[in-house]
Amino acid sequence: MKTTKLAAALLAATVGLGLAACGGAPAQNPGGDTTASGPVSITFQSLSDQPGAIAATKEIVEAWNTANPNIKVETIQAGWDGVYDKLTTQFSGKSAPDVIHYEAASILPFAADGYLRDLSKDISPDAKAEISDGVWDSVTYDGQIIGVPTEMQTYVVFANKKMLTDAGVTIPTGDSMTWEQFTQIAQQATKGDAKGLGWGLKSPTATMMALGPINGATFFSGEGDKVDISVGEPEIALPKAIKGLADAGTLDKTSLTQSGGDVLKGFYAGKYAMTVQGSYQAANIAKDAPDGFEWVELPPLQGTKGTGQAANPQTLSVNIDSKHGAEAAKFVAFFTEPDNMAKLNTADALIPASKTAREKILKDTGGKDGWDMTLKSGESLTSAPYLKANSYAQWKDTVATPSFQKYLTGEIDDAGLKSALESGWKR
Repeated sequence: MKTTKLAAALLAATVGLGLAACGGAPAQNPGGDTTASGPVSITFQSLSDQPGAIAATKEIVEAWNTANPNIKVETIQAGWDGVYDKLTTQFSGKSAPDVIHYEAASILPFAADGYLRDLSKDISPDAKAEISDGVWDSVTYDGQIIGVPTEMQTYVVFANKKMLTDAGVTIPTGDSMTWEQFTQIAQQATKGDAKGLGWGLKSPTATMMALGPINGATFFSGEGDKVDISVGEPEIALPKAIKGLADAGTLDKTSLTQSGGDVLKGFYAGKYAMTVQGSYQAANIAKDAPDGFEWVELPPLQGTKGTGQAANPQTLSVNIDSKHGAEAAKFVAFFTEPDNMAKLNTADALIPASKTAREKILKDTGGKDGWDMTLKSGESLTSAPYLKANSYAQWKDTVATPSFQKYLTGEIDDAGLKSALESGWKR
């Protein structure tokens, strides 16, 4: 049954690729290269690290191998730590895997160096339409699509339902929650030693880049090595609003120096009524929260420009030096079919890039454990200009993170933050 379904899906080209012959005479694939005339093997380096996601990946690969005996995929299980340096070495030595699992923020430098296949002609109009333009933009470099988005996260608000109810808060349930509503709830829920909000911003830059677009923040313009930075009111708005909550006593200042995981412990203990976390934490809360702990996920935060957050999806790319690039691209298309995306993201507690996959998860879960709001937050993901800046990673670690930390603790003001971020980029 499964084999029949997969074969039908491939023949229907819903995977986004036309099947090329796997045997007989060589044929041209959509990218213009030549396919092999006999059975081939493809290596797929996966970074999935959750047991459920590893199992889902294995299941998808096995389904492919069953349906495509002439194109065998071998999974190489790897970890996120050190993978960038490892890939740099592998690309330089022309020994990188055929299919590479990574993230948009990290693959663009490899694209800039010419190591990744342009998948533009491998993706069908139907597959293209499944994913929003803003998300596609995050994996587009110099006009080329150099990775297919698979899994994404947003920043969402988790709340202790009892603490909000006891504070007389009417829990919002709509499509979005304005920053003014969020602030008012935090104020109402601040009682005695308990704060309305705990926000783990030990590493604040990713949060500022991802949530900044709700107020129109872009920070960067340009691409590659030709990138300018501009820090104005939209870019200052989010850190300023967070600092305002801390200064007002409704956000625990100690939490600003902690990790998200540390803040979750305080959340379970009733130190905070709400916490802002990556959406994937819904799975951890559902698993780790104490018995009887009632929690809800609130609607997506809305700033002056809406609810759109910057997308930095996990991706699948194809090595430009692969001897079987056409076949590797077909496997990528199969792996990112909506059903497979739903399976993988359900296991990883992340948001599928595919609209149909999101709809399937919502139907399958009934929206429980925060899935309704998590999936809603994923509908408005937008482009992320910082991903196009070759030197972003270095700027993030050496300039942005210490500057945001100094700002949130009051060591520098608005002008000081603007100066630090801009001058640190240009030096």
